[in-house]
Amino acid sequence: MRKSWLMCVLLGTLAWGQAAPSAPPQGVIGMHAGEPKPPSAQAPPDTSASVPDDAAVITVIGACPEQAASAAPADCKTVVTKAEFEALLKALIGNVTPQARKQLAGVLPRFIGMSSEARKKGVDKSPQFELALKFVTMQVLTKQLQDRISADAANVPQEEIEKYYKEHADNFEQFNLDRLFVPRVKQGEAAKMDDDKDEKLTDEARKVKEAEEKMKADAAEQAMTKLAESLRARAAAGEDIAKLQKEAFAAAGMKIESPSVNMPSVRRTGLPQTQAAVFDLKPGEVSQVISDSGGHYIFKVNSKTELALEQVTTEIHGRLQADRTREMNEAANSAFKVETNEAYFPGGVSPAPPPRMPHPRPMPPTGPAAGQPQTAPPAQPPAAKPN
Repeated sequence: MRKSWLMCVLLGTLAWGQAAPSAPPQGVIGMHAGEPKPPSAQAPPDTSASVPDDAAVITVIGACPEQAASAAPADCKTVVTKAEFEALLKALIGNVTPQARKQLAGVLPRFIGMSSEARKKGVDKSPQFELALKFVTMQVLTKQLQDRISADAANVPQEEIEKYYKEHADNFEQFNLDRLFVPRVKQGEAAKMDDDKDEKLTDEARKVKEAEEKMKADAAEQAMTKLAESLRARAAAGEDIAKLQKEAFAAAGMKIESPSVNMPSVRRTGLPQTQAAVFDLKPGEVSQVISDSGGHYIFKVNSKTELALEQVTTEIHGRLQADRTREMNEAANSAFKVETNEAYFPGGVSPAPPPRMPHPRPMPPTGPAAGQPQTAPPAQPPAAKPN
């Protein structure tokens, strides 16, 4: 979360021994996790807009500004104006909200006061400070580079969106399908095994029995396969698929209601690759039987429509933004290479994963595309409620 980045920068990066919370606390900064929160009162109105930019919003008395570190404590004070405060906040998290303002206001005065004391004691002249500052500078530059990449990647020209739409026209076809599912095996009661009797069987008799059971299972599968072919022919002849679905479940011995056969808004990403041939059919056509480990599928195409560019612009923008983000990050990472001293790092060093950054998500399409499943459905339709 962007607000947690603020806490990471102010608390975690400077290693004050405090861990940044995974999500910003709702109450006072510093409240211990799990501590009961005071009763929430109605939030006061936000009057920050009425404060002039040059007005002081934080004054730390006794803390000398960096340019006046040698002044007497009584003569020192550090004043932070609204403009300065909000500029810092925008640099840290990119936006200004009432909660973020309070978070920063809760930690900034201590940083100002403690850093003033540190300069008085010459801490900023130590080699340790210089090394730490160098490391923190690299962290901030890395973060800001990622922010720049995110902003640049989000700036997708309209021409690129239109080009993608034309070059991937098949991706924006929407189908109304009927799907008939035939289970691979019957759901009858399993034969009960007499373990005591089996233990008395010879190895040869046991092998014979196993062979017989396999033959029965194969015959049952073949029967369901033949049923699927028969139902497919009837569907192609124009019989109602919902009626055929009920027959399929009855033949399989399934004691549940047959699932709905209609899939009103399906795109090419909505079915597994093994069933992609369905999208090459014309309206009114019925597919061949498509079989997998879950069972047999027969599809009928009722209609096909093409989504307009306006309906999928947000979706295409998100996809291109994700691609551009990945490409820019790869370019930045390939601009350098790393060599390590194997004698100093026995066994080598595993590169740390890059810092987390916002990942653009394609927004769901609007209009008729809304509700389009973006993941493949399960191999077997979900079981309905028992009768």
